[in-house]
Amino acid sequence: MPEGKDIYFPILVGAYKNYKKEITYQRDDIGDNISKKNSSYNELTAIYWAWKNLDADIVGLVHYRRYFFKNVVNKDLKNVIDKNDIEALLSKHDVILPRKRNYIIETNYSHYIHAHHKEPIDETRKIIARYYPEYLSSFDKVMSRRKAHMFNMFIMKRNLFDNYSKWLMGVLDKLEDKIDISNYSVQESRVFGYVSEVLMDVWIETNGVNYVEVPWKQIGKVRLFSKVFNFLKRKFLPNSKSRTHF
Repeated sequence: MPEGKDIYFPILVGAYKNYKKEITYQRDDIGDNISKKNSSYNELTAIYWAWKNLDADIVGLVHYRRYFFKNVVNKDLKNVIDKNDIEALLSKHDVILPRKRNYIIETNYSHYIHAHHKEPIDETRKIIARYYPEYLSSFDKVMSRRKAHMFNMFIMKRNLFDNYSKWLMGVLDKLEDKIDISNYSVQESRVFGYVSEVLMDVWIETNGVNYVEVPWKQIGKVRLFSKVFNFLKRKFLPNSKSRTHF
């Protein structure tokens, strides 16, 4: 955890089974929660918990290894953005997002289906077309692009956070009823977390949200060779599904 920055509030996800007495973080299985869905929803159980239980004017999410930084040079935790940075950015913008991920030779759609099972993203489009048709044009545009805001990282004003969470969870709840993940691998069972990553830009664009991008960095070791190898394997061996690229 970043020291001396009291805006960071650690949440233990999947706490219904991961909780231990020595862990002092906020549990995601208290209050209105979906903690038991953590194996398939990933960090979204923290988003849901914050949506339903957290009293705050501004809400955001970063990960234990991915943070927003003041610049791209210094990855020391002392260099993560703080309250003053956030207030300055949100005085001019409504949402803070990580700089876009550029897939260069693939669209967001082709990248997804080369990395994961195809059915969930196709079913997501059908759900949007039926229940949220005003989002369909943006969905198709986002899927055809080669860049996207990934990782479910953001900082938002509360009214937008509530709007985003209600829409996102509504889409995913319907997706749960449409797909059977009982035979998915442990990695691929995290499907709702994966789908949600590509939905951020769909929500942003449909609602005309004014956002600003901030540098993000992953702390700890980055296995670059492994990432490149697995990307090529997914690209040319479609039956190979691996999640080491994010």
